[in-house]
Amino acid sequence: MKCKQIGMSLLLAATSFSGIRAQTVDDIINKYVDAIGGKDKLEQVKTVYIENTVQVMGNEGPSTTNIVNGKDFRVESEVNGQKMIQVLTDKGGWQVNPYMGATTPQPMPDEVYKQSKGQIDVTGPLYNYAAKGNKVELEGKEGNAYKIKITNPDAGETTAFIDTATYYLTKISKTGTMMGQDMEITLSFSDFKKTDFGVVFPYSTEISYGGQFSVTTSTKKIELNKTIDPAIFEMPKS
Repeated sequence: MKCKQIGMSLLLAATSFSGIRAQTVDDIINKYVDAIGGKDKLEQVKTVYIENTVQVMGNEGPSTTNIVNGKDFRVESEVNGQKMIQVLTDKGGWQVNPYMGATTPQPMPDEVYKQSKGQIDVTGPLYNYAAKGNKVELEGKEGNAYKIKITNPDAGETTAFIDTATYYLTKISKTGTMMGQDMEITLSFSDFKKTDFGVVFPYSTEISYGGQFSVTTSTKKIELNKTIDPAIFEMPKS
């Protein structure tokens, strides 16, 4: 009888521990959502327009980003006289990348599109994660950040790092394809500021491509719910 009681106690303890773990990851995500503006504000964001300065391999140039939440994304940069464009929609993508020998608009490869499609979502992979088909797992802490693994059927695995003090998302890491090679791509976020609308954005982003080279973006201006011409997301005809 005593053995049965001990066994039942262990089972209840294990069940309770599992519940605590699940509650913990959701609690962290909820605090993250609150930290960047809260659910009500995020739900009101329909479009985002961003003006940046981009630095690549010692060269600097202007960049603009246009996002229609859940539908379209376009980033256009000009560095050292070379114009790069990447466009993602809820149906597919296209790009102009002279560094890859593509000086005219080209359809985006399916694998690249699947990995990048999440950029059309202004609220990111953690907010309302289950409805987006994402699975989240708390993997403990790394330094002063909570480490959360996000798994998506299309995009694969991504690791998000949330600061334990501010609950801002400070880093995202995942395996991606660059120039035909698989490599670890890490995005580090800093200089967080609250817009007039009440939503917090990082004003500095550094993207590291396998440690081989990096791209640094400094934000100059952010406008929310600005009217965006849908024609900019259409791939020009040859």
